[in-house]
Amino acid sequence: MTNGKIKVMLTTEGTFPFHQGGVSTWSNVLVQGLPSVDYVVYSIIMNPYVTQKFTLPANATLIKVPLWGTEDPSEHLTTPFSKTYLAKKRTDPGIINSQFLPLFKEMIREILSIEKNPISFANILYDMYRYFKQYDYKNSFKDEVVWSVFKETIFQFSVNSYYKLPEPSVFDIIQSLGWIYRFFTILNTPLPRVDITHSAAAAFCGIPAVLAKLEYKTPFLLTEHGVYLREQYLNINRSGYTAYLKTFLIRFVHSITSLNYFMADQVSPVCQYNTRWERRFGVDASKIKVIYNGVDKDVFAPSRQRNISPHPTVVSVARIDPVKDIITLIKAASSVREQFPEVRFIVYGSVTVPEYYEECLSIRKQLGLNETFIFAGHSDNVPSVLADGDVIALTSITEAFPYAVVEAMMAGKPLVATEVGGVKEAIADCGIVVTPRHYDQMAKSIITLLKNPELRQKLGDEARKRALDLFTIERSLRLYSVSYYKLINTFGQPQIFILQLQRQKLLSDKGYALLELGYWNEAIIQFKNAIEAYLDSNAVPVLMMEIAYAYNELGDYESALIFLKKAKNLNGKYSQEKALKTRLARQRILVDKGYALLELGYWRDAIDQFEKAINIHSNSSAVPLLLLEISHAYNELGELDRARDVLAKVQILAEQTGVQTLTKTS
Repeated sequence: MTNGKIKVMLTTEGTFPFHQGGVSTWSNVLVQGLPSVDYVVYSIIMNPYVTQKFTLPANATLIKVPLWGTEDPSEHLTTPFSKTYLAKKRTDPGIINSQFLPLFKEMIREILSIEKNPISFANILYDMYRYFKQYDYKNSFKDEVVWSVFKETIFQFSVNSYYKLPEPSVFDIIQSLGWIYRFFTILNTPLPRVDITHSAAAAFCGIPAVLAKLEYKTPFLLTEHGVYLREQYLNINRSGYTAYLKTFLIRFVHSITSLNYFMADQVSPVCQYNTRWERRFGVDASKIKVIYNGVDKDVFAPSRQRNISPHPTVVSVARIDPVKDIITLIKAASSVREQFPEVRFIVYGSVTVPEYYEECLSIRKQLGLNETFIFAGHSDNVPSVLADGDVIALTSITEAFPYAVVEAMMAGKPLVATEVGGVKEAIADCGIVVTPRHYDQMAKSIITLLKNPELRQKLGDEARKRALDLFTIERSLRLYSVSYYKLINTFGQPQIFILQLQRQKLLSDKGYALLELGYWNEAIIQFKNAIEAYLDSNAVPVLMMEIAYAYNELGDYESALIFLKKAKNLNGKYSQEKALKTRLARQRILVDKGYALLELGYWRDAIDQFEKAINIHSNSSAVPLLLLEISHAYNELGELDRARDVLAKVQILAEQTGVQTLTKTS
């Protein structure tokens, strides 16, 4: 917080400030309406050549992250050339194999998995982000070994019926790796230090917020306008991709959405409708706080001038896109014209899908509606557009909480809209709601309103009153401002405590697995990372003792002694007790393996496990018993001299510890 102003990183994807639309309108309202907040707009865009549509106010700066349209993913960065050059020079095959490849493998497995593990995925992406601070993004991804590992992993998953991954072609594999390479350009972009992050969707634009939470312990607010996962399911299923690419992309998006939901400290959908999906995907109800979109009550005040058009007019503010189902509105217009020959239907919105626009024009021509149904293009003066309408119509097949509806309500206009998303929640009893894709219901409702001016006035007045109660800009901005300050002031324990412990546990588990395999250097790296994840954890002394143990195995006795002293100095007796418990637990695992191998008659393998168990904790009271088992195994192998030598050690230990009965029983 600087000069009493909080700093917010607002992350967007394919919207503000480069494109028009509901999310962009919302974003613009936010940055313009809260001058007491300094915004950093982190905008993920398709390519670096798109034109900026919104001018940012003095309290906002811009970070552009193009996913496509660059030869090198570092082109959009302001990093000095020398730093980029040195990163490329450092990124040699040895570094890629030892540091990048293990993370890459984990990432691919998480994306392909049916069951998602967002905390694991968060840590993988964070470790990659840290890796790219030192090493080159392009050189790491373009290395031949990365392609080989990706191809091998994909085939492993596709032949395993559990994962239900269709068999890919070579082109499919290239395409899916290309998606990963492009979308994760985000991991190559430095993060600004802010007080809070605010993502405009549970999408790829949420990744910077996740990274900031792990890097700087920054609280994360997530706003959901539509349900991103549902929208992507619809888009992907309508696409012409192969079965493999559809499955891959859906699972990729699912991983990203789960990550956002899990890591966000507050999830604020723009309507109650969205909460059903969020709860279904595991968002805790205590994290959900609905904040409705708001519009300017003065700008959208009911027009004092009545529509002087000689034609009954139906207005729709919607882009020309299949999800807006303009074709249903065209068919409804044909039915309405039978009773109102002079009626005019005017659609204000830009063409986003040219093929669909051509289809609309063809149907309009077939129905003889060229003079009745008008495509007026995008308008910057929505209040004036709404004022010209006797009835406002919306025929979408999917929505969240559309501005078109709220603006019409604030303007005091009667509405006929499809029952999708939060539309019914917004309109309540102040308009008419119909079934999507049913042009006959849409037509009948429009006819009812056109025939009854009193009903139009009544519904318009009620809509205005409801909008003033719930959907003003002032109310929306106040709730976001309160959320910012609340998250900043309350963030910490227990949220960050749990997050740090989870990361520490993941890294520790990796360390112990590597220790078990004898990869001492790699285990040391993981244990050090685990310590860094939560320096105040009571586990730190234990992890330092494990590092000392690994250094000892490497023959680096000086480093081993340093970490042993650090561990003892940190927490005295407590750290020793924790280390003892950890070693006893590991010893138990090795002992269980030994007995299982003994049962199967794998004598030498059993000996190996028992010896490892003894080395873990040589002062354990179980050691004499384990030596007896080793002696027994040597005896079964016919190595009687070794068996007798081990048995002699048992006798000595038994005498020292007073466990005389142990050898007698055996």
